[in-house]
Amino acid sequence: MRILHISKYYSPYIGGVENICKYIVDNSKKHDVAVVCFNEGRENRIDVVDGVTVYRAGSCVNISRQALSFSYRSILKKAIEEFKPDVVQFHWANPFPAAILLTVIPKNVKLLIHWHMDIIKQKQIYRFIKPIETRFLMRADKIVCTSPQYKDGSQPLQPFKDKVEVVPNAIDESNFIKTNNDDNLIKQIREKYGNKKIIFFVGRHIEYKGLPYLIEAEKHVKSDCVFLIAGSGPLTESIKTSCKSDRVFFVGRLNDEELRCHHYAADVFAFPSISKNEAFGVALAEAMYCYTPAVTFTIEGSGVNWVNLDCTTGIECPNRDAKAFAAAIDKLLSDEQLANKYAQAAHDRVVNNFTIPKMMEQMEAVYSSLQERRK
Repeated sequence: MRILHISKYYSPYIGGVENICKYIVDNSKKHDVAVVCFNEGRENRIDVVDGVTVYRAGSCVNISRQALSFSYRSILKKAIEEFKPDVVQFHWANPFPAAILLTVIPKNVKLLIHWHMDIIKQKQIYRFIKPIETRFLMRADKIVCTSPQYKDGSQPLQPFKDKVEVVPNAIDESNFIKTNNDDNLIKQIREKYGNKKIIFFVGRHIEYKGLPYLIEAEKHVKSDCVFLIAGSGPLTESIKTSCKSDRVFFVGRLNDEELRCHHYAADVFAFPSISKNEAFGVALAEAMYCYTPAVTFTIEGSGVNWVNLDCTTGIECPNRDAKAFAAAIDKLLSDEQLANKYAQAAHDRVVNNFTIPKMMEQMEAVYSSLQERRK
């Protein structure tokens, strides 16, 4: 089949949805693929990324995290006319391109909506988006979402559940396989912090990632340990200002090697996200692959608590309960046998469920069902 992916952005842009889109594009060996996305600049471009044609529409403004473009319709129409797709795979949430697509998609082209997340934060404008969203879901031949929890908990999907299949997100396993050269860097990381137990966080410093709850939890952790906070974002400076502890260290952005080694050096992975904006938790799965037991909050309707299974691969705590989060960290640090048991189970769960081959196996089943409908 010929599959045209529509994503907000695409490589070399790095983002959660964009990474998943590229994993699928790069591993769709049985199909011809192309991509339509926004360009981060104002100009329209057509380029080739790893052998795949990418149509980029110049963006003129960004409102509530939605890029807008005067030329998007012409670029999308050009891609459809030139590439002649059998299937359009649309990576939601991306409502402006969805509205445009409804006006140009040929009737004989199948629409597959890859539902990465609900629209949650933009409550003021959602009432204007809702009619587009509903029409889009009605037009879809198939919908995939990333966890059973999201399938059951997403209000927009409920009237269309007969169309919905679960295809979990994936990690790029090759980035997290420990190499022989890593041992020295892992040793250096541990020695830098006095060989104390390490609690590791990585992610954007934004509201739904729940980093203030981790900083609050640190005050209640009784074990002798350090907290390493990787990443950056709009909340970084305010969090640094509010954090007075001498055992919390902000390590900034890490390259791939540094990230991998920090995961292997860590004793606990702290994942304090608090809302369904965290739809799945790829960073969580990456840590689990590196044999790091995780502590998470309960997030109703999110895949986070499907990725990390309570009392199996880590510990789940009541949402926003910093004291419970601290107690879970202490439990893992004080019970080495339990921590090792969860660590092995965490690694095995990711290997068995959340790698690119596993994702593609299920994605191919969806493509096959669409192909059957074409006949």
